[in-house]
Amino acid sequence: MTSDIPSNGEIISAVSVSKNYGATRALNEVSVAINPGEVHALVGENGAGKSTLAKILAGAVEPSSGHLQVAGVPVRFVRPRDALRAGIAIVQQELALLPSQSVIRNVFLGLEDHRAGILVESSLRGRYAELVRRWGFDLHPDMKVSSLSIGDQQKVEILRALARDAKLIIMDEPTARLTTPEAGQFHKMVRELRDQGKAIVLVSHFLEEVLRLSDRVTIMRDGCVVRSSKAEDETSATLVQGMLGRSIESTFPPRPRASLFAEPRLEVIGLSGKKFSDVSFSVRSGEILGIAGMIGSGRSELLRTIFGADRAIGGEIRFGTNVHSGFKSPREAIAQGLALLPESRKDEGLLLSQTVGDNIVLPHLRDHVASAGVLSRHRQQDLVNNSIGTFGIRCAGGGASMSSLSGGNQQKVVLAKCLLADPKVLLLDEPTRGVDIGAKRSIYELLFDFVAKGGAIVVVSSELEEVIGLSDDVVVMRRGQIAGRFSKDEATEERILAAAFGTA
Repeated sequence: MTSDIPSNGEIISAVSVSKNYGATRALNEVSVAINPGEVHALVGENGAGKSTLAKILAGAVEPSSGHLQVAGVPVRFVRPRDALRAGIAIVQQELALLPSQSVIRNVFLGLEDHRAGILVESSLRGRYAELVRRWGFDLHPDMKVSSLSIGDQQKVEILRALARDAKLIIMDEPTARLTTPEAGQFHKMVRELRDQGKAIVLVSHFLEEVLRLSDRVTIMRDGCVVRSSKAEDETSATLVQGMLGRSIESTFPPRPRASLFAEPRLEVIGLSGKKFSDVSFSVRSGEILGIAGMIGSGRSELLRTIFGADRAIGGEIRFGTNVHSGFKSPREAIAQGLALLPESRKDEGLLLSQTVGDNIVLPHLRDHVASAGVLSRHRQQDLVNNSIGTFGIRCAGGGASMSSLSGGNQQKVVLAKCLLADPKVLLLDEPTRGVDIGAKRSIYELLFDFVAKGGAIVVVSSELEEVIGLSDDVVVMRRGQIAGRFSKDEATEERILAAAFGTA
């Protein structure tokens, strides 16, 4: 493995940094330098070590060996506050906000102005107004974070880093939760920061974004640096080659089209909920239906209502031979053969404090693990081991802590948990968010295998390439209603965006 480390007054550098988690080596003798006035991207598969390196640079994780240097001077960061003092801030992939507090309190947490021990509210509001005016993220300061969409919560995280006026901002998958226009706004902001002499470390799975934004790229694989090079010397193909150690012919594996004569698995007829109205569609055995649209268009709420997590206020759902006004609860939906992969694996999909094995089998103890009310440890272990092998989950076994897994491997655990119930229909909300290109293909192969065996899938995704690549038909939502329908042959990014923005 090679590393090209420039020496031109870097803000921070890692020197032969390694990190061990028990017997697992997440980083192995990694050296990299971040220079002022540059966007430096870290790319690699999930588990390659890029997020671990980012956390070490930000003081969230201490290295097992090696050291950091700030402006050429060795330093030791014990906590993120140490890094902040050195002018280094991080925007984590998993949001770390106070949901019960307002936007403005989250942005300026720890930076408040006080007089005689009393918070100076007017000072905060003036600083906030200047911040959003300068960077264009117009969020009402008094809104509670818990009431915001995931995309808007991501904006709060970015504003919080900007409020600290850091020399270096580390951004871990910053656009994964943003709409296409918001991502464009983010790109403009990054360029402005760079032009002001600040440095950005960009951890991203979007290779086109990396090539568009970055000045330098460091490719990582298996905890090591493959190379650091100028972004202009790389292409998507060379990045993938470096990340995987091999070429990848296509993100989407081949799949035969669904039969036109297959039976409908799920029909939604004039369904209405809190954030959508009069939605109708059907999905057949062996078919994947894609749902596109901007964040806030009602996509996620539609899936939650079909699954019984939210109550329907009108319309019907036909599932198999049953026609009803909506499932009364997720438990009832699961019993009938539905499964939902939620938008946020952290908040709704996983118990991060539990083990990998517990997360996979907990919802299925009664049906798959217990016999006459008695748990079978042997059966549980077999199920967990089979799931880890089938889904290619990279971990130290079923007893590994869920929080120790990379984002992509956590997503595979959620999918394994869903499929263990042998559902007839899968509802997927952002199934590959925060997942690298190699892991995406393996997830797509699992989904195609599911529909090849007669299952049906309804998938919501903000990635238009994913919607088009996976789906047999595409439905576009706008302001809670269906704004367009396209067959596989008709669906293009231009047509989907035109429907989503109402310009079709």
